[in-house]
This record gives sequence, C-alpha cells and structure tokens, in this order.
Amino acid sequence: MHIDGPVLLYGAGREARSTAAFLRRAYPEIELFVTTDDGVAELEGASFITPEEANQVSRFGTIVKSPGVSLYKPIFEVARAAGVTVTSNLNIWGAHFREGRTVVAISGTKGKSTTATLVHLMLEKSGVEVVLAGNVGIPPLDAADSAQTVVLELSSYQTADIDFAPDIAAISNLYPEHVDWHGGLDAYYRDKLNLIAKGPKFVAIGPQAATVERVISTIPAATQRIPALDIELADEILMAAMNSRLKGAHNHDNARLAAAIALAAGATREGIFKGIEAFIPLPHRLEELMVGDILFVDDSISTTPEATKVALAAYKGKKIALIAGGHERQQDYTDLANLMGLTSVVMLCSLPVTGQRLAQAVRDNTPIPIAECSTLDEAMQALASAGHVFDTVILSPGAPSYNQFKNFEERGDRFKALARQHFS
Repeated sequence: MHIDGPVLLYGAGREARSTAAFLRRAYPEIELFVTTDDGVAELEGASFITPEEANQVSRFGTIVKSPGVSLYKPIFEVARAAGVTVTSNLNIWGAHFREGRTVVAISGTKGKSTTATLVHLMLEKSGVEVVLAGNVGIPPLDAADSAQTVVLELSSYQTADIDFAPDIAAISNLYPEHVDWHGGLDAYYRDKLNLIAKGPKFVAIGPQAATVERVISTIPAATQRIPALDIELADEILMAAMNSRLKGAHNHDNARLAAAIALAAGATREGIFKGIEAFIPLPHRLEELMVGDILFVDDSISTTPEATKVALAAYKGKKIALIAGGHERQQDYTDLANLMGLTSVVMLCSLPVTGQRLAQAVRDNTPIPIAECSTLDEAMQALASAGHVFDTVILSPGAPSYNQFKNFEERGDRFKALARQHFS
C-alpha cells in the first residue's frame, strides 16, 4: 500500500499522533494536514485546517480516519467517490507489517480489553515474542515490526473497515452499543462482525456470543472454530481466575476464552496460569478504592446497561449504592431496572441523561430509594449525607460520559477524587 499525499488526518488523538510519526519516517516528503470536529488541534508535522476546509477532499490523496470519527460521515463517502483513499492506522499497519506475522484480533461489546490483555500475558509468559496493540497497549503502527505475534484489541470503530483477515479472530459477546456512530443497530452488528466476515483461519466465540445466531451465521465456511478447553483445564482455569484479581463470573469466562485463544496461538499450560496470576485490572474497570470503611468501585468504563449488570453481579451480597446514567444512546434499561430489585442495591443516584429513564424504570419495579442528581459531584454529596445504609459505592454508569466529561477516564478520576473528599 503506497500512501499518496497530501494526507489528511481526521482526528488528533493517540492514533493520529502514531500515524503522523509513521508517515514522517516512511514518507518524509509527504504533506500532512489535520482536522477535528472539536476546536483546534496541534499535531507535530501537520498543518491544522478546519472541517470546512477538509471538505474540499479533492486536494488530498489519502485521508486517515481516527477510530472515534464515524466512518459514516458524509466526507468519507464524498472522498471515496472522488478517488481519495480513506484508511486507518490499523489498515496502514496491515498493509505494511501484517505479512509473515501471527495476528490475533479480539473484539466484542464488553470483555475484549480483559481478554486481549490476558491473551498477551499468557503468550508472553509462555516465551512467545508478542506485542499488544489497538485500544489497549499501543497503536498498531507503534508496534511496526517489533514482534512476530501481535494481539489486537479492536472496537467496532476499527472492525468496521478492517481490510485484512487475522489468523485468529475472537468475539467475546454482542450487545447493542455505539448505535449513533454506526447509524443503526444492524449496522453496529455488521461492523462488529466484519472482523469474522474477513475470513480468519480460526475463530473463538465467548459464551454469550455463541448464543447469538448472527454471530454464528457470520463465520465463513472455511474458518475453523477453536476447540473448547477440556473440562479438567477449564476447571483449573476457573479456580485460578477466582483466586486472582479477575473479579466476577464474566471475567472468569474471559479467562477461559483467553486461554483457548492463547493455546491456539502457541501458549503453554504453564504460561496460561502465569498469565492469569500476572493480570492487573484495567483502570476504571471495577477498580477498587477503600476510603474509611466504604468500598468505592470505579467502573466508569461501563457504557452499556449490560456492563452495569455485570458490575452488580461482581459485588453480590454487598449493600450497594449505585451511580448510573450518562450520554443518551437510546439503550434499553428495562432489564437493568428489573434486576436491581433482585440485587443488594440499597440506593440509586441517577445522572443525566439516561439516569432519568433508569430511575423511572426502577420506580416502576422496586422501592429502592433514588436521588436524581444533576452532576457526579451532587451524587457523591447525596451519598455522603445518606448515612451508612451502604458499604459499597459503584460508579457503573451504563452510558458514555460525553455529556458531562471528556471521556470515561476523566469521569472515573473525578469519582475517586470525590470519594476521598467526602468520605475521608
């Protein structure tokens, strides 16, 4: 794949910085431009232009889209019609560095980061030369040719237009998410499962995904299913996961899925267990903080009601105050509301915008006390005034953060700061 210039980088995050650095090395004469939908962006070696200027697509030879920028923005359709190549950091890596390497690509609505991290650890502890890239680890182009085996953690934003087949593809589960980015639920499912449709040699499917007909029907005839773990090994992995820092039944499923993938990619049994032992939970995913006698759980990365249900299940038996709600994506909170009446949730603090729908659904089903709050700060103040009716506070919003925070990391950091401020 030859990159024709000038090049427009649409987006200025870490992948754009990675792409710009690669292009400066590989194509030192090429002219770079950068644009974003939010304010002015600075990117070394690139000239900023406004989105209006970027719409003059005929001036570019190539547009490199960042993952957060929707593939379905009109500019990209116009660009393709004009003969301008629209690509990504991932696809540039695929064109320049994929050949001759073993590629393991893992996606799913939830659990993909934990599963990919475990696969990487299991292979590393088995002595395999391996690198972790994608949404966790480093951007694909930063991996370059640094390892023979590459584990990619990919969101639907990246699988939507992936243009190469991995050796092993995996889907942990499939729930509605990111419908606004994809322009509809069917498009989300199609884009997520494009990873499998590309025709990998092998595919691994998590327990929930295995029950979804559209997942199974997408597997090409020539693609082989990775064999299930034998019963004895599966039980040993479950016990190891239960004694590790992997919280909850969902993570025990992730560990078994990761083990099956890792074995297919060259891991040893010993490496599997060493990988589980070495696992450290990802920031903002069931991340625990003890303040006084109250446990605070930062699950800010939760952007779906299914993820919130998993968080509640992981702390079964605790007296839970739940903080939930965020950016509206038209997700259905009925099942979550119904579940809360069967859990040990003793208080709900709802946040705009989706928290209002969740609060109403809870009122329709259970007498759990509800505090409708306008901000996270207000929610934490409400909890501080509520007395010790709870022993655990979980921030598991079940929705994105964009209406009040820059990203889920900022939301999680604020939660922990407020916990120290109000409960120390």
